[in-house]
Amino acid sequence: MESTERFRILFVEDDERLAALTSRYLEARGHTITWVSDGRAGLAEALKGQHDVVILDVMLPRLSGIEVCRELRSRSATPIIMLTALGDEADRVLGLETGADDYLAKPFSSRELLARLHALVRRGRGTLGPPREVLRVGDLELSPREYAATLAGRPLHLTTAEFVLLRVLAERAGRVLSREQLLDLTKGSADEAFDRSIDAHVSRLRHKLHDDPRRPRLLRTIRGAGYLLTAGEEEGA
Repeated sequence: MESTERFRILFVEDDERLAALTSRYLEARGHTITWVSDGRAGLAEALKGQHDVVILDVMLPRLSGIEVCRELRSRSATPIIMLTALGDEADRVLGLETGADDYLAKPFSSRELLARLHALVRRGRGTLGPPREVLRVGDLELSPREYAATLAGRPLHLTTAEFVLLRVLAERAGRVLSREQLLDLTKGSADEAFDRSIDAHVSRLRHKLHDDPRRPRLLRTIRGAGYLLTAGEEEGA
């Protein structure tokens, strides 16, 4: 049974045929699509804050998808899924490190795209798993209902994927979680691109937590096992 959720999608894509076919598929399932064909116009539209999720092509005229993603992510937490015909792993990781929440290579299945869109919007709305009022790990506080996080009272500006990953780690603070466990607990795609992006998300989280990557106190790497979130009181392993 298809979901009854309906949401507003911004589609930034310069391939008119692909945009038309994909838009028709999504509109037939009740979603509202705004299509823009170049990066500069796409960024301006995205910054209006009127969309639940952004589908963003990497190769765009006037402003590349990577540039759009970087600028949008610095000013908004709207979920972003990037599309590209490029198959190199470095290009996938670059998009994710820039702030994209998910990645889909062309050619893609419209059904898979829709499934990923639903997952991203649910993350953004905080509807994956039972919410708690407030999660506290040392100076870190997360409010799943408001999709907000602070460190020592200072707000953290996180993407949807970063927030969900941090929430999962905070709910199990003090426990080592493998990549496979993190994928399962965040309800992320189990494909290769998303699996390898776990490291990129952790790297970005450390940066936003002001955690020294060479000797992290909060978000630690346990070699050969996975990741561990602590209160940061004891010395790094």
